[in-house]
Amino acid sequence: MAPTTATQGATAAHHHHAANSTPVAGRDHVVIFPFMAKGHTLPLLHFAAALSAHHRDLRVTLLTTPANGAFAAGRRPPSVRLVELPFPTLPPLPPGVESTDALPCPSLYPAFLGATALLRDAFAGFLATLPSPPLALVSDFFLGFTRRAAADAGVRRVVFHGMSCFSMAICKALIVNPAAASFGPAGAPFHVLGMPEHVAITPDEVPDTLVKLADPEDPVTRFIIDDVGFSDVLSWGVLVNSVAALDEDYVAPLESFYQPGARAWLVGPLFLAAGDTSEGDKEQDPDGCLAWLDERAAQPGSVAYVSFGTQAHITDAQLDEIAHGLAQSGHRFLWVVRSDTWSPPVDVAPDSRIVRGWVLQERPGPQGSRWIREPLRVELGDGE
Repeated sequence: MAPTTATQGATAAHHHHAANSTPVAGRDHVVIFPFMAKGHTLPLLHFAAALSAHHRDLRVTLLTTPANGAFAAGRRPPSVRLVELPFPTLPPLPPGVESTDALPCPSLYPAFLGATALLRDAFAGFLATLPSPPLALVSDFFLGFTRRAAADAGVRRVVFHGMSCFSMAICKALIVNPAAASFGPAGAPFHVLGMPEHVAITPDEVPDTLVKLADPEDPVTRFIIDDVGFSDVLSWGVLVNSVAALDEDYVAPLESFYQPGARAWLVGPLFLAAGDTSEGDKEQDPDGCLAWLDERAAQPGSVAYVSFGTQAHITDAQLDEIAHGLAQSGHRFLWVVRSDTWSPPVDVAPDSRIVRGWVLQERPGPQGSRWIREPLRVELGDGE
């Protein structure tokens, strides 16, 4: 399969329509609905910016919620319309908690997922206000309810995944055939059915999310099975934030888990598709990370960016172990830590940086290079 750019994949439905019918009112409109987690929202903000920049006849609407509105508004071009849907109330989730990074404790994650599913009525109401069905809906994997609502409104749903085709194909293969992980000697590599013959993993490499799927009482398992799984595989198409250089061989295995005719497009890395934005001007850099990176641009070797996303809750003891492991790796690193209670060992990594909170996503670097945050995800995990 030839490499596909973000805008080529994004407008596949647009070109298909133009080639097969006369223009219809509303078919110049794409609606984008990210999941309420920063690592899921940012790629789709970049995607919205790319669509708007490269296809000026295409109207782009991005859906969010009130508590996430300011974050989205500061990172989208004026040409992208922003619409806020009211976030449902679902005890014990505290009022105003509308994104995963705002969760006060990980035990509230199932309630948060349940609240997002209750957005279905507000979403259907939004579609009903449109004068005609949009060309397509691009919605996050976790927003499974959008497929039925979109179908009822006559809109194609294209599901968005931040994970690689390789990771997703393995996960889906193990969901279909969970016993495969127990074949052969304990701890020995095994071939994952549906993947190329050279692909083998060990039981220890099976993601925890899939291990928990064996427990029907686990609330996240129930959400994935009841609210997400079937909606995903019944989607009209799939957008993947990855590149052909890494994932080309795994597009077909991934497509095999979807309904006949569904295609997967490699549209990443989306931070490049968005082009130059004003994000770097709007963000602050109180820790001087960019200046520190600039000083090391001419030095041999690279700087590793370390971040565990907005959903990982890591204890101070675990952070101590990670700090020592990074120091012993011998590589320079920039590590973003969300803990307000942890203090790094004083002797750890004298030529590295540990900062707290949010850092710049990207910005041009010396001689056309770029400092970037998470340019690509190639992990086996749940995408955050």
